[in-house]
Amino acid sequence: MKTDIEIARATPLLPIADVAAAAGIPTDMLEPYGRHVAKVPYALADDERIRRHKLILVTAITPTKAGIGKTTVSIGLALGLQHIGKRAVVALREPSLGPCFGMKGGAAGGGYAQVLPMDKINLHFTGDFHAVTSAHNMIAALLDNYQYQHRDEGFALREVWWRRVLDVNDRTLRTIVTGLGARSNGLTQESGFDITPASELMAILCLATGEADLRRRVENIVLGITVDGRPFTVRDLGVAGAVCVLLREALNPNLVQTTEHTPAFVHGGPFANIAHGCNSVMATRLALTYGDYVVTEAGFGADLGAEKFFNIKCRKSGLQPALTVLVATTQGLKMHGGVDLDAIRQPHAEGLQRGFANLDRHIANLQAFGQTVVVSFNRFAADTDEEIELCRSHCRQMGVGFAVNNAFNEGGRGAAELAQLVADTIERQPSAPLRLTYADTDSIEEKARAVAQRIYGATGVVFTKTAATMCGKVRAMGLGHLPVCIAKTQFSFSDDAKRYGVPTAFSITIRDVVINAGAEFIVLIAGDIMRMPGLPRSPQAERIDLVNGQIEGLS
Repeated sequence: MKTDIEIARATPLLPIADVAAAAGIPTDMLEPYGRHVAKVPYALADDERIRRHKLILVTAITPTKAGIGKTTVSIGLALGLQHIGKRAVVALREPSLGPCFGMKGGAAGGGYAQVLPMDKINLHFTGDFHAVTSAHNMIAALLDNYQYQHRDEGFALREVWWRRVLDVNDRTLRTIVTGLGARSNGLTQESGFDITPASELMAILCLATGEADLRRRVENIVLGITVDGRPFTVRDLGVAGAVCVLLREALNPNLVQTTEHTPAFVHGGPFANIAHGCNSVMATRLALTYGDYVVTEAGFGADLGAEKFFNIKCRKSGLQPALTVLVATTQGLKMHGGVDLDAIRQPHAEGLQRGFANLDRHIANLQAFGQTVVVSFNRFAADTDEEIELCRSHCRQMGVGFAVNNAFNEGGRGAAELAQLVADTIERQPSAPLRLTYADTDSIEEKARAVAQRIYGATGVVFTKTAATMCGKVRAMGLGHLPVCIAKTQFSFSDDAKRYGVPTAFSITIRDVVINAGAEFIVLIAGDIMRMPGLPRSPQAERIDLVNGQIEGLS
C-alpha cells in the first residue's frame, strides 16, 4: 500500500478555478494561493441555499491514541456521495503543526480519501494559523507595553489573563517569566504559552460571521483585571483595528479539492479537547451554499467535539445537522472493552462486544440532541468479516443504520454504501430540531453539571477554589449567559485519560476557568488537561524530511 503522501503526489490535481466552477463558485471572486488553493469570500454565502441544503456531522466514539479516522470518513463520505450522483462538499478544520510534527504526521485524511494538496494543507497552507499566532502575540506585546508605559500613571493589572501562543507542542513553555533583566526590559511577571488552536482568536475566527462581527468580538476580549477590579479589554487597549488587519486575509475560507476533485473548504483549527473543535461558521455556510450535501466533522469523540458543535456552534449560528455519522473501529471498541492496547489489532470478539457500551453511550447522547444517527465502521486491514458482522448486528439491535467505510483503500467507491445509507436516511428520517443540553439562563455551574451528568455520565462536578472564584467573576461581568466549553481529556468520558469504556461513579473536577468573552463561551478546564501539549519520546518530526525536493514523513 502506498503512503498517504505517495498517493497525494500521484493524484493529478485540477486547477482550483476548475474545482470552483464545477461547484458554481464565481471564479472571478477567487483569491488564488498558487494553482490548487484559493480563498473564497465569505460574503458569497446565501441564506436561501443554506436552508435548502443538508448538513451532515461526522463524529466518533471515544478515540484511541492512534485516532479513529473521522477525517478520512468525512472526506470518504463526500467522495461516496459524489460517487452516487449527489452534489457534495466537505468542510474541515486546518491541521496544526503541533500534532503534525508531534504525533500524527498530518491531518488531511488518509489513503484515497484525502484533501489535497496535503503537504501544503498540513504545513503553512494560506497562513491562517500564522495570522492567528501573530495577532494573538501582538496583543500580548501591546498589553505588556501598555503596562510598562503607563505604570508611572498608576495603571496596573492585578491579574493578567492573556497568555501567548505558538503552533508547536512545547511543554517547557507552559509557564514562563517575562521581563527579566534590566528595568527597560519591561515588567517582570509570570506568563505562559498555549498552542495556537487554543487561542481565543482562533475560536473567534471560527465563530465570527464577518468583518464587523470579528471586530466586535476582538474588542470584547478580556485581557485581565485592573487593580480597582475592572475588566481590561482589547477595546480599552485600543488595538482592535490592528488585530483585525492581521486577521483580514485569514477571515475568508480556503478552497481545495479531494483525491476525486470534490470541493473542500478547510478553514480554522481549534482542538475539541481544549477548545470548541469545529471548522469556521463561514466555511460551513459557504459549503452549504454550493453543496446539496455538506459533510463536516467535530474533533475527537462525540462527548467533546459533537457536544460543542451543538451547544456552541449551532447555538450561535443557527446551523441544524440533518444527520450525524458516528465513526467506530474494532480497535477502538476493543480498547474500550478492556483488551490490552498491544492486542487490539488481534481478533477478540468478547472484547469487541464489551466495547459496544462506549458506542451505545455516544449513540444515546447524540439522539438526546434530536439527531438521527448512522454508524460508520471505518475498516482497517486487520479487521475480520466476523467482527464487522458483530458490529452490524449490534447496530441493527440498537435501531441505527450501519455501513462499512472503505474509502481509505477505494476512494468514493469504498464509501458508496455509507453514502447511500446517509442519503436514504436523511430522506426518510431526518434529525429533529436540536435539543440543547442546557439553557442560556442556567448558571455556569448548572451548565457544567448538565454536560457532565447528561453527556459524560458523571455523578457531579467539583469546582476547585480557583475555579469557583473565577465563576464569581463571570457572574460579576454579566457573562453567565454564555455557553461552556469543557477542556477535558479526549480518551475518556471522565477526566481521567486511563478510564476507558463507560466509567461510572466519578465526578468531574473543574480546576480553572478561562473567560473567552470575545469568542462568547467560558472554558472550564477539567482534570489535568493542558492547553499546551508536550511531545512524545519519539516525535514525528524525526521522520519528516526533505529529500531531493520532496517532502517525506507526512502521513
